[in-house]
Amino acid sequence: MSDYQETLYEGYGQRFAVDRMLYEGRTEHQHLAIFENARMGRVMALDGAVQTAEADEFIYHEMLAHVPILAHGLVRRVLIIGGGDGGMLREVAKHRDVESITMAGVDGKLVEMCREFLPEHSRGAFEDARLNLLIDDGLRFVLSLEEKFDVIIVDSTDPVGPGAALFSQEFYQACRRCLNDGGILVAQNGTPFLQLNEVQATAKRMSGLFPDGHFYQAAVPTYIGGAMAFAWGACDSESRKLSLGTLCQRFAGSGIVTRYYNPHVHLAAFALPQYVLQAIGKPSND
Repeated sequence: MSDYQETLYEGYGQRFAVDRMLYEGRTEHQHLAIFENARMGRVMALDGAVQTAEADEFIYHEMLAHVPILAHGLVRRVLIIGGGDGGMLREVAKHRDVESITMAGVDGKLVEMCREFLPEHSRGAFEDARLNLLIDDGLRFVLSLEEKFDVIIVDSTDPVGPGAALFSQEFYQACRRCLNDGGILVAQNGTPFLQLNEVQATAKRMSGLFPDGHFYQAAVPTYIGGAMAFAWGACDSESRKLSLGTLCQRFAGSGIVTRYYNPHVHLAAFALPQYVLQAIGKPSND
């Protein structure tokens, strides 16, 4: 048995016992490792940063998929940028009213290896007839897009290497252009306690693009350092201010069974700690 030491932060990190290494090697874009750990199940890491683990991936994927889709209420077309492990696709595909799912990721080898070694993430979702899977650079893809979507979900790596362009102002502007009226953009944005500068940078880059720009959060044990932040950009400022009753009605109507998400958690996720509010220039939770 060996150890996998995450190298995301200087002087601070986490260690996984590697019970069995399933795959390790370089794709065209990054170093990929997939291994088994007794507590966290199968774990996938890119360039020294852990991306997902079977034990708790449901928290991340449910919150990044169901919050915007249920907040919108009439989603027919969804775009996923990144999401190579298939977990986001699995959750989006649970929504019966979604008519088309476009998924664009830069690393075809990553998708291939995750389909082979992380089948519980996708659970057959790659075979969904509504899916249009494209291997393409995310920024280049949205810049050339003429289609429009109701929800865009950015399930990217951290803003280094292949994921860096997905945190740029140019990318957010392109996503805004590709949203239908009432559309919503959400994107993973790191753990604010350790990556507050990333949250601040996103807040500045998205400023003025949407009638409602904010963040919400969820605690995912695999992503050390506290709660994980998700950027939120809504074309309709009322999307974030739905009543509990409306959300409960939509959630019940969806027929979706979740392990983390529920309407109470949905509403509570937008309540941010004071240090995060101050960092993004918001005086209070509005």
